[in-house]
Amino acid sequence: MSSLFIATANAHKIDEFRQLLGARHLVLSFRDTSARIDVPETADTFEGNAALKAIAWARYLAIDACNLGAEWVVADDSGLEVDALGGAPGVHSARFAAIDDGGASNSPDAANNAKLLRLLADVPDERRTARFRCVLAVVPVTDPNPSAVRHFSGACEGRVTRSGAGSHGFGYDPLFVPSGEARSFAELGPEAKARLSHRARAASALARWLDGR
Repeated sequence: MSSLFIATANAHKIDEFRQLLGARHLVLSFRDTSARIDVPETADTFEGNAALKAIAWARYLAIDACNLGAEWVVADDSGLEVDALGGAPGVHSARFAAIDDGGASNSPDAANNAKLLRLLADVPDERRTARFRCVLAVVPVTDPNPSAVRHFSGACEGRVTRSGAGSHGFGYDPLFVPSGEARSFAELGPEAKARLSHRARAASALARWLDGR
């Protein structure tokens, strides 16, 4: 069993990682420590942003400031890529609405969803294809350097609906229907999302690598 520190303050993501990895590995997070560091997501790719967060947290944990005993830091960067919008919101998914005003912080989910629907208002159903993409950056606490980072990725193809539905999930989940399904992620719920989602696929690749070490 490996001990993994999940470098995110997003409680929904932490819950997903615990569900996806917690049966075989010790999953730690900010809930297990009072430590907080802010890592600006300045890269223009999911891989770059995930690596920035993983390395920053690994360097912090390496000085034993939290005494958590984590062996690995896992950082997630993920988002929605809409084909009709040229891949947007992409790496800007969490702050999609805020960037209209020059903001760098995350926007409320409702604001992001409203902007997405507004931009797609005149796009026909057959062109509303999209995918959720997730990249995990993993780095050992004992070697918190770019050369030690490994990436694991996953994607889930689907489409964007014309109105939100469902009470589960977060982010764009109410608007995204995965391929082969008739309901949104927010309607399908956590069990289906753990089987189909971009994060589930990336976490599965990570778990296979950890198990094979």
